Amino acid sequence: MKAAGQTLCFTRHDRENPATKNLVGKMSKTVLIVDDDPSQRRLLQGAVERQGFATRTAEDGAQAIAQAMDPAVDVVLLDLIMPGVSGMEALAAIRAKRDDLPVVVLTASGGIDTVVKAMQAGATDFFVKPASPERVMVSIRNALKVGELSGEVKRLKKKAAGTFTFSDMVAGAAAMRQVIRLGQRAATSNIPVLILGESGVGKEVIARAIHGESERSGRPIIAVNCGAIPENLVESILFGHEKGAFTGAHDRHLGKFQEADGGTLFLDEVGELPLDIQVKLLRALQESEVDPVGSKRPVKVDVRIIAATNKDLAKLVAEGRFREDLYYRLNVFPIDAPPLRERMEDIPALIKHFVTRINAEEGKRVLGASPQALAMLQSFDWPGNVRQLENTVFRAVVLCDGDFLQPEDFPHVQAALPQFVSEVPVSAPVAEVSPAAVPAPAAIDLPAMPANSDLLAAAIEAGNGIAIFDPAGHLRTLEQIERDLIEYAIDLYAGHMTEVARRLGIGRSTLYRKLKEYDLEEHMARAAG
Repeated sequence: MKAAGQTLCFTRHDRENPATKNLVGKMSKTVLIVDDDPSQRRLLQGAVERQGFATRTAEDGAQAIAQAMDPAVDVVLLDLIMPGVSGMEALAAIRAKRDDLPVVVLTASGGIDTVVKAMQAGATDFFVKPASPERVMVSIRNALKVGELSGEVKRLKKKAAGTFTFSDMVAGAAAMRQVIRLGQRAATSNIPVLILGESGVGKEVIARAIHGESERSGRPIIAVNCGAIPENLVESILFGHEKGAFTGAHDRHLGKFQEADGGTLFLDEVGELPLDIQVKLLRALQESEVDPVGSKRPVKVDVRIIAATNKDLAKLVAEGRFREDLYYRLNVFPIDAPPLRERMEDIPALIKHFVTRINAEEGKRVLGASPQALAMLQSFDWPGNVRQLENTVFRAVVLCDGDFLQPEDFPHVQAALPQFVSEVPVSAPVAEVSPAAVPAPAAIDLPAMPANSDLLAAAIEAGNGIAIFDPAGHLRTLEQIERDLIEYAIDLYAGHMTEVARRLGIGRSTLYRKLKEYDLEEHMARAAG
């Protein structure tokens, strides 16, 4: 049991201190608070939620282990002294199943033995109770940064080692499910794969995931951009050459096929290969051997081929620019990679991934994108796909001076979407809404919508506000107000979910998740019908 007086010292000054309010690491992050003392849980929960985090609570080690398995949990505050399953036991179990999850331990004893044991067991940080809100939030912020950087380092190591898999991809959209299903099926054999898709959709990432889930995982995966090789060097680069084979050949060169021996050769933009090289490539695929320039005998190779192109190879065959026999040799197992405009729900996760990596590379501390920026980015068509998004986020992070990327940090996107230039902030209407009860509003035809200011004035005048007080005069919970606001927005925008998500400043996938949480799916269907 805990000694009397072991409580967290959160004062009114702490809650109102601007420095405390500005501590970072918030928005969509979820903190799991584990403590068997209800008062401790409430104090920690209140302090963490005031900083904008989502929270979950557990009262013992067993509950902590169960909840920590949810990928939505980003960091754990774990008390060490608990009845039943202790904090140390829970820490060991969490580490065994989620070694990338940051865990900050809470202890009433600051002895060196306790600290050493916790850190050896995998704790990211610790603090001794009682602790100030600033100390708690600094621990959470640092733990989140360590977790994000560790995850990025782990991903890069897997990529370098050839063990990158589909689980390491940012691919939660429905349009990517078929890609992953086909890719996992292709990984079970050495069948040649042809990945089709527009430039910048991530064809090489898919190829690396196929290799990482195949029996060749851990062996070399060599990527070659066929369109970037000078025509007079293509044969030497692909198949190698002997010393003295031609002017400038001062040393023996193995070539990409021999470099990939035992692993996978990824031929990107294979449609750019010259016709004479296509003949030699076909022979290499059929005979599993290559003829280095200047060599007297062929060299056997064991290579799995994954090719990719953004061109219509069948059309090139009809025009005589690509060999038909090579086309059929490569197009055994085609996979169509969708453009980014068909997987918009992946944009928030992609931005988070890019921001984390760019922060580490550039020494920045950007936390993510604001709801307004996310809504704008999810409304853009992205003709350059994921590559264009990555470069756009890179520029925005480098130029960003605040904690969150704003619409003005993306001038080229904003110029293409002028409706976001003078958009009323998402929080503005909520702050001004009348606390009156909410009657069921009539569906409004979306094209006839008035401007935001007119719409708000009309709503207030008609009494169509969101109630923030309950009948007893107490504030309603955030969940209750959020549910009413989403329901109101669905009716207001006649079930147009893209517009509802944009106006609320959240992604469509987040909106659909909240519809399910608040049991509003039938209401949405009625409004849309």
